[in-house]
Amino acid sequence: SRTNTHNMYKEFRNININGAVGQLYQEMAGRHRADPGSIQIIHAATVKDENCRREHVLEMHDKGLKFPIIRKVPHTIKKLRTTFKAKRPNTFVR
Repeated sequence: SRTNTHNMYKEFRNININGAVGQLYQEMAGRHRADPGSIQIIHAATVKDENCRREHVLEMHDKGLKFPIIRKVPHTIKKLRTTFKAKRPNTFVR
């Protein structure tokens, strides 16, 4: 609630502590409608991988984690273009 005091433990994945504090304010404003003036941060620290508790942080600890590289698809000739395609576009161009 916005009026009572609540204790929370939060974990954020960021480059530095300032970025994590910014993420905290954004999440508290979005999910809990908390005003930045009503948030009191007691302690902020860097947590080792084995000490993390939250699932959304733990799923990023995989060493083989890869993200797709999206590349621009070159335009086709005007006479070969269609409005609707039956197959997905190929975004990987060599």
